[in-house]
Amino acid sequence: MEGRGLRAGFTTHAPPPLHMSEPLRRTAFNRLFAVVYFSAILALFYRHVRNLFLHPTTIFLSFSITLSLFISDLVLAFMWASAQAFRMSPIRRKEFPQNLKRIIKDKDFVGLDVFICTADPYKEPPMNVVNTALSLMAYDYPTEKISIYVSDDGGSVLTLFAFMEAAKFARHWLPFCREHNIMERSPHVYFYSNYHHPSSPHFDKIKMMYEDMKVKVEHVIDKGEVTDEYITDHQQRQAFNKWTKSFTRMDHPTVIQIILDKSHDKDISGRLMPNLIYVSRGKSKTSPHHFKAGALNVLLRVSAVMTNAPIILTQDCDMYSNDPQTPLRMLCYLSDPALKSSLAFIQFPQRFHGVDKDDIYDNEYKLPFQINPMGLDGLKGPSYVGSGCFFRRRSLFGDPSTPVSPEIPELSPEHVVNKPIKSQETLSLAHHVASCNYENETKWGSKTGFRYGSLVEDFYTSYRLHCEGWKSLFCNPERAAFLGNVPITLFDGVNQCKRWCIGLFEVAFSKYNPLTFGSQYMGLLMSLGYSHYAFCSFWCIPVTFYSFLPQLTLLNQVSIFPKISEPWFFLYVFLFLGSYGQDFLDIILVGGTVRRWWNVQRMWMIRGLTCNLFASIEYLLKSLGISTYDFCLTSKVVDDEQSKRYGQGIVEFGVPSPLFVPLTVAAIINLFSFLSGLTGFFSGNNMEGLGLQMILTGFIVLNYLPVYGAIALRNDAGKMPTQIIIISTFVSVALYYASSLCLWSNNDSSKH
Repeated sequence: MEGRGLRAGFTTHAPPPLHMSEPLRRTAFNRLFAVVYFSAILALFYRHVRNLFLHPTTIFLSFSITLSLFISDLVLAFMWASAQAFRMSPIRRKEFPQNLKRIIKDKDFVGLDVFICTADPYKEPPMNVVNTALSLMAYDYPTEKISIYVSDDGGSVLTLFAFMEAAKFARHWLPFCREHNIMERSPHVYFYSNYHHPSSPHFDKIKMMYEDMKVKVEHVIDKGEVTDEYITDHQQRQAFNKWTKSFTRMDHPTVIQIILDKSHDKDISGRLMPNLIYVSRGKSKTSPHHFKAGALNVLLRVSAVMTNAPIILTQDCDMYSNDPQTPLRMLCYLSDPALKSSLAFIQFPQRFHGVDKDDIYDNEYKLPFQINPMGLDGLKGPSYVGSGCFFRRRSLFGDPSTPVSPEIPELSPEHVVNKPIKSQETLSLAHHVASCNYENETKWGSKTGFRYGSLVEDFYTSYRLHCEGWKSLFCNPERAAFLGNVPITLFDGVNQCKRWCIGLFEVAFSKYNPLTFGSQYMGLLMSLGYSHYAFCSFWCIPVTFYSFLPQLTLLNQVSIFPKISEPWFFLYVFLFLGSYGQDFLDIILVGGTVRRWWNVQRMWMIRGLTCNLFASIEYLLKSLGISTYDFCLTSKVVDDEQSKRYGQGIVEFGVPSPLFVPLTVAAIINLFSFLSGLTGFFSGNNMEGLGLQMILTGFIVLNYLPVYGAIALRNDAGKMPTQIIIISTFVSVALYYASSLCLWSNNDSSKH
């Protein structure tokens, strides 16, 4: 165990420790198992090489099947090997925020700029965004040190109106949080949680204020405009008048509205309020906007001009604060001189509320969000996951030893802001750096700021920072620092994942490839860790082959795996159980259950045939110039019937999307293949050579039980759409007859 405080060593007068770290006890087992498992993989490839080259078949189809299995196992081996980066040096950290105020006074706390991004008031309801902002404004942190910047990439007057109303409510909400020392500082979560609330006039009054605000905001959203009855003063009217007839979502000038100014706005108790600033960056149809990375860079520049806090928190619009002491935990690390010089960011895990008890869609992503970051934390640190991340502003301007100077001094991390944020000079410069053409011929997105070149700007930015020599930390306290919403339909989940996969491909096949470029600057293990994510869509290759080849050959009574009586059979069993068993152990040790592990591995299989497969196809078509990416936000609007089915653990299909065709075809073929194998077994046929195919097919059938229910047993709106069933049935029949014809021709050729 290693303890760290403000100094490298402790004396009798040393300050109390602020944090500590310790290696996970299973590290030695992981390393030993990796050696054993790697030996088994070498044995498997010996068998493949022998079948392909030492004893090759002259029949093209047999050779093709053997080659397909070899390629599948090659991908599986690569993905397993790259995952070992997470298991070689995992560590667990702990902070002691109770010691912080014994060392640092409130007036010495560093400034904190908070970036919240939203893009569509109908897919990301403004009340959700407002609740996120209010929970962050109510941190146990000096309010005069906090500035909240809201990026509205949808350029919606509805979002601005919602935040103007939120600012009025915040004057009452922040003192209420301090007075009652509540933990759930998102008003919606606090008022509608199952916790016991005090029965007092004060509580009833503030809840009524929240309800009034909510009704007013939602009424405006339903009408689609801010009418005169809701405009209370000239300042509001002047702000809303910026939305002229020529103002469109994709073509409009910059809008910056200072809603709260910490220099003079106070709450009802007389304490200063945090800054609250609305930003809708300038857009033009002729200028690239670079999605979320572009929005973050605009906030980076606007905040530099206005407040220039040395620490930046980036937050998704639906990820509210669940622990008001989170900034203090961050300071436990940033106050350590031994870490500060090369520390770029501190990443908190993405955790979620409202997840059904068995997490049927693997929405928690325990492996990438909670387990794997502990492994990377023992190396150079975890990757940035887009939300819940505290950055040092300096890390976005060059490497630790060589800062990159921005084009104007006001954007430098070292710049000291000495003008009021409402001064004409400050506002003019803020509008200038937020304009759509400002980045032309600058280093933004390449050398400074959040990096462009991928739909997953979070992953790509942290990758480039690690290559530059920066480090990061993973902070995973027992109480979740942030909680967010999860997709409650399968389509929303896999469609979101498809977008991530395309962005990861953009990194994998760029000049900054993690294997070639990354290994030179980060070392082998870190490059393998990043490669595991960058090439994750390659999962579609083994999942697709193993979902169809063994089954189609089983239907035709053709063996492609070792017989049960052969020693090679036990090698396949060990490789299967070893891989699944290690993931099972990882998930159980972080508080998972057997049913949750089952759903994790089922979703891995489903993603392989949906988002991984379609992301690979879409990226290939884009590379050939045939199609373009369609960036689509995941809807945060909750449908009551869908929510009810989700709570019951019923998988939601419902949408007639092409994403579901390969999945449904695989389900149909596996079912009939398994039934055919069972028929042959009970008929007394010799099934010894088909044992592994039967086991694999039966395992897949068990995983696809929700698909069979959606096809044949359900009548609700979430069942499998009829179009998908019809198309998949025709494709399944066509695949069966095509495989039968090929295998029949193959057998006929082998006889001759």
